[in-house]
Amino acid sequence: MNNMQFAVPTLFGLEGLAGDELRRMDLSDVQVENGRVLFTGDEYAMAKANVNLRTGERVLLVLASFKATTFEELFQGVYRTNLEDFIPKNGAFPVKGHCLNSQLMSVPDCQAIIKKAAVRRLGEKYGITWFPEDGAKYQLQFSIMNDQVNLYLDTSGVGLHKRGYRAVGNDAPLRETLAAAMVQLTRYRGRDFIWDPFCGSGTIPIEAALIALNRAPGMGRSFGCEKFDWMDEGVFRTVRSEALDKEFRGEYRILGSDNDPKCVSLAMANARKAGVGKLITFKDGDATKMSLPAESGVIIANPPYGERMLERQSAQKLYQALGRHLKYADSWKKYIITSEPEFEHYFGKRADKKRKLYNGMIKCDYYMYTGGERKAPKPGPKGKK
Repeated sequence: MNNMQFAVPTLFGLEGLAGDELRRMDLSDVQVENGRVLFTGDEYAMAKANVNLRTGERVLLVLASFKATTFEELFQGVYRTNLEDFIPKNGAFPVKGHCLNSQLMSVPDCQAIIKKAAVRRLGEKYGITWFPEDGAKYQLQFSIMNDQVNLYLDTSGVGLHKRGYRAVGNDAPLRETLAAAMVQLTRYRGRDFIWDPFCGSGTIPIEAALIALNRAPGMGRSFGCEKFDWMDEGVFRTVRSEALDKEFRGEYRILGSDNDPKCVSLAMANARKAGVGKLITFKDGDATKMSLPAESGVIIANPPYGERMLERQSAQKLYQALGRHLKYADSWKKYIITSEPEFEHYFGKRADKKRKLYNGMIKCDYYMYTGGERKAPKPGPKGKK
């Protein structure tokens, strides 16, 4: 099937990065929108995006887009969609989705209407009244925002942030897609020393190692669309083989440390599972006391935020101690994500750049200390100080 349209939802703030990734894959008609990126292509493009995307959440095939302010309009919009081109007679087609700022706001009711319309359409096309739904899963997804309905077929299955290496997270795991974005925003290419002083379950060092190797993040997992009856199984074989050919070989300097030995053990196990155990060093250590592991490099950190008051106060003290410890580490670039709005005050230094990102539902800033020169204030008129 040529010229299908796909939508890649992203965490807010990562749309531009996902768009850049899709362009580097030479995919067509890439358009960056709020919360998602669109592109067009065939089964090969669909497989390529699923296997290679680091910052997208999933790859959705766009089935229909229409306005609906009533259940009847929703029913008719779905009923007019050529679902039989994608869902076979025995396919299982559950429905899930969300509504925002629309006349239709009841998700269960919308699910029921969409299912009913899909059953009628497919029943008429296949000449049956009962669906066994005992074949492969064709997950229908919908979003209704400002009365605009988008109906999708999910091609990823499990979300793309599930790379397959993290069986158990620690208490506050960082989503793999966000960790990859944090590494990408440092422009890391495998040459610098990378240090994550709050490594937790190891997500940032692992994503850094995958980026250094140029290893496709989806190499070790399967995708929902591989079971679709219209999908040629050779396509994913080709895409994985091409991705393997593009991998690099090299020695990389990546360190993850944490003051909780359990986290360090977990991070080591996850890195081994990801196939990058030999590329990363993990060790116990207090970020506010450890000596710097090299003369220069890049610190990427996701320190504790403290969403509750007492935790927040201890997080603020931690930022102060970290700022004092790193005060003279001028040869190190520092990239720190936190939801603390006064982070720069506690850290003791203004960031060269800031970028809004979301860690789950938590609104954060990514503080970038790049060593860049700030613009000097323009001099006043002559004769005035």
